[in-house]
Amino acid sequence: MTTSGDASQPPQLSLEAARSFADEILFPAANEIDAAPVVPRERLDLLAEHGWYGLSAPSSGLTQQDTWQVLEAFAGGCLTTTFVWMQHLGTAPACSFGPGHLRPWVELLATGQRRSTVAFAGLLPEPLLLARQEGGGWVIDGRAPWVTGWGLTNLIHVSARTPDDEVVWLLVDASSPGLRAEPLRLLAVNASATVTLHLSGVRVAADRETSRYPWAEWPGRDAMGLRSNGSLALGVASRCCRLIGRSGLDDELDARRAALDAGTPETMPSARAAAALFAVQAASALVTHVGSGSMLMGNHAERLFREAALLLVFGSRPSIKRALAAQLGIKPGGAP
Repeated sequence: MTTSGDASQPPQLSLEAARSFADEILFPAANEIDAAPVVPRERLDLLAEHGWYGLSAPSSGLTQQDTWQVLEAFAGGCLTTTFVWMQHLGTAPACSFGPGHLRPWVELLATGQRRSTVAFAGLLPEPLLLARQEGGGWVIDGRAPWVTGWGLTNLIHVSARTPDDEVVWLLVDASSPGLRAEPLRLLAVNASATVTLHLSGVRVAADRETSRYPWAEWPGRDAMGLRSNGSLALGVASRCCRLIGRSGLDDELDARRAALDAGTPETMPSARAAAALFAVQAASALVTHVGSGSMLMGNHAERLFREAALLLVFGSRPSIKRALAAQLGIKPGGAP
């Protein structure tokens, strides 16, 4: 496990530093990472060394809007690397604002000494992960269809549903007995080591609980957090625009960003849908701009086109899918 930097003097995080990191470190290797079997651990070590595992920690000094712009810059640098790293970002805040005994985890997470991913399957209306209390702790059973960074992280922040229809969030060691990973092959970001994770009788100590609340509260909480994933589409679109050069797409990019920034729970699904569609438009424009060379694997145009397609569905919700269908002129079931 890599220890990153001097914890007493964490690196200074800024938007300028993020954009430089994306352009000078992430983007030059993006095609190589895309073609790799899995993101090299050394790439993630660089993120930790530069302090980016602490982006969501209270000590970062960055605002929520700053965080969105960092995500955008990194997504336009290398979406695959960003895809793995961003799964980590919810765990430090959960430990910061959860029970007091979790505070020592915050520095470990912020420095990248402990690296986390997340399993959302307990949040579904029909939950796929169930938890019950037993022997002073928790036991989890079920499956998480989508867990990213398997083998690259040592902690999973798991959501599971209790018999009382509460959501309980638990810090689960990736080495815990009862875990079985089924690798997935993805259209894009395939090197992100994304798996379907099966959990059978996984035991978790009671002091690993970060929060618990009625599932009925989740839709409201979720509606307020839909903005972040929109930064991924903006990042892919922005990189396409930069590779094309100045065009009318730049004004559209600014408009899509403004709509997301100003989004409310009511308007965010439509804004997210529009941003995802714009990423596909920008990637299509880049493919056209590059020409026949974009049909060859291993260049930026074809990679960004695949990434834009993936972002049509990644981090989606039924409300976003309905908005996408409406903007595409199709019925939600797929018929014209």
